[in-house]
Amino acid sequence: MRLEQPDGRGRFGAYGGAFAPETLMPALAELESAFVDAWADPAFHRDLERLLTTYVGRPTPVYHAERLSEELGLHLYLKREDLAHTGAHKINNTIAQVLLTTRMGKPRVIAETGAGQHGVATATACALFGLDCVVYMGEKDIERQALNVYRMRLLGAEVIPVTSGAGTLKDAVSAALRDWVASVGDTHYVIGSVVGPHPFPWMVREFQKVIGEELRNQLDGSPGSPTPDIIVAPVGGGSNAMGIFYPYAGDEGVRLVGVEAAGFGIRTGKHGASLGEGSPGVLHGAMTYLLQDRHGQVLEAHSISAGLDYPGVGPEHAYFKDEGLVEYASVTDDDAVVAFHRLSRTEGIIPALESAHGLAWIVEHAAELSGATVVLNLSGRGDKDVQQVAAMYD
Repeated sequence: MRLEQPDGRGRFGAYGGAFAPETLMPALAELESAFVDAWADPAFHRDLERLLTTYVGRPTPVYHAERLSEELGLHLYLKREDLAHTGAHKINNTIAQVLLTTRMGKPRVIAETGAGQHGVATATACALFGLDCVVYMGEKDIERQALNVYRMRLLGAEVIPVTSGAGTLKDAVSAALRDWVASVGDTHYVIGSVVGPHPFPWMVREFQKVIGEELRNQLDGSPGSPTPDIIVAPVGGGSNAMGIFYPYAGDEGVRLVGVEAAGFGIRTGKHGASLGEGSPGVLHGAMTYLLQDRHGQVLEAHSISAGLDYPGVGPEHAYFKDEGLVEYASVTDDDAVVAFHRLSRTEGIIPALESAHGLAWIVEHAAELSGATVVLNLSGRGDKDVQQVAAMYD
């Protein structure tokens, strides 16, 4: 059963909640109250819808990939989140959260980022509203996403390298949370996915569900507009997937498939398949599925995609898994890179490596999907990944 909102403890079934330091609990309560008030306020919705239309460029189009459809023997449609301002779905959430930040009267924003797209989107929204912006980013991700680092700095953000742990997204989230504990009076943490303590997973889902709501109107069963049989999206923290899945969750006849990172291969242990290979536990303030050892210590994730290199997942995805509302699979680095090249050369669209994982799953299962209408959430464009792929595979 799809839940409109979490329960009184901030949980989706067994998952979610607010496992946070005592110093953050008042800020989380303040944020929940501010969000509930804003989300019930027509003026907030008018401001947000105006920005989504005139600044972000929504609605993003749905594109029928005819050449690749013919090759695969199915009807492939791409929900073009790569065409949103800044090049990914992340801007849907950051514009809304920064608009909420101004409503709360806070002058400073912090964020974490892995692939850099959330950092760029946060820096963009802060530049638009004139807020101070600090972005935490793992040193490993800074190396492989140099273009996005420069974009953030160009937009006026301070990018702080995180050297602890593996220097990836998990460590950037931890650093941002530590900052927030120390600066909560004048700072809002614009979290980048449907992760973290309540109310973040619920709030970010509400800001991202515009993707699936638009798709319902765009592929509505009218002539020339078939309804989806299958919707596929990559899953790291899970915001793009939740955004497109949520409006369809529980619908009969629509199969939802989330694709995690199998990295070097599940058997190697070097992967990011939290739902497929993880177990329930607490990570970054929420009960969810995560990669952990038998002592409960968080394991390092691996993916060629910085956006999927995270050892946990949003708690509502954990709920969807247990309820059977969404299937979750995984794809290796190598298969994702093959799909990255294939879409580029067949349709002239360079996808983000995150999105390429979803396409790789579709390619792998093309025979069983023969004749079906398949929608891939193209969560972002691949400019950020070109140098990395070229250095490793070309």
